[in-house]
Amino acid sequence: MSSNPDIEHIKCLIIGSGPAGLTAAIYAGRANLKPIVFEGNQPGGQLTITTDVENFPGFPDGVMGPEMMDLFRNQAKKFGAECFFKHVTKVDFSSKPFKVYVGDEEFLSETVILSTGASARMLGLEAEKDLMGYGISTCATCDGYFFKDKEIVVVGGGDSAMEEASFLTKFAKKVTIIHRREVFKASKIMLERARNNPKIDIMVNKSILDIKGNQKDGVSSIILKDAIDGKETIFNCEGVFYGIGHIPNTDFLSMFLDVDENGYIITKADSTRTNIDGIFACGDVQDSHYRQAITAAGSGCMAAIDAEKFLENLE
Repeated sequence: MSSNPDIEHIKCLIIGSGPAGLTAAIYAGRANLKPIVFEGNQPGGQLTITTDVENFPGFPDGVMGPEMMDLFRNQAKKFGAECFFKHVTKVDFSSKPFKVYVGDEEFLSETVILSTGASARMLGLEAEKDLMGYGISTCATCDGYFFKDKEIVVVGGGDSAMEEASFLTKFAKKVTIIHRREVFKASKIMLERARNNPKIDIMVNKSILDIKGNQKDGVSSIILKDAIDGKETIFNCEGVFYGIGHIPNTDFLSMFLDVDENGYIITKADSTRTNIDGIFACGDVQDSHYRQAITAAGSGCMAAIDAEKFLENLE
């Protein structure tokens, strides 16, 4: 990976990698925009903490997440994209060319494609470092298939948790929803659907203190603490899914861009255009619903095409 881009003239600067950013880089490269990619602190995005990816077309035998992102990156470089291990700390979209900062370094670009993604909310447990992708998951759609006939846990009390739990019953033998309170944020219909599913149990007033397991065998159990009496218990399970939401990585962007109540960038209908001409958003940073590698890649393609058309109209 290169150390520093030629900052004299950047036509298309992509902030963030992952399927969205690197697909945008492929298309922008093919359009001869000579895209610059600042990959951030997690080059390759969320897929780099995913083990097997089995639902991306073209990989019938599955592929490791990091390997897939390497293939995306190599393809982008083949078409002239330059990728840099740089983390953007600040932007200034108030005038053109747009200013992007990495610490004290300033970079100017005619267009910016934002693919900074969204990070799953975590519980902050030490076990997450070792077991994410090895029994702990933040995506039922991505990983549910690997838990056929297993007993698993879903953490959360909102619609996301109910939806994940219901989906996981297609594969798991038993799904237990664990919620730290008695009152649920989930809508009545989603909560009733979960309660009426014979494969789903619900435990309330419980919080997870620890997750036990190893990378070879996966998750074996969790340690629960009761919110009423403080008693700690061991609960055996073979997987833990987090359904406690996502946080879009837009902290440094929201002062310039329109975002929704949850912080996701708002794009114009049927496009990746934002409220600022020349700024485009793709992937999970503007998609709170699907959050899949394939949809992120599709929106990355759209962003590059939108950026190319924008630049054509400037000429």
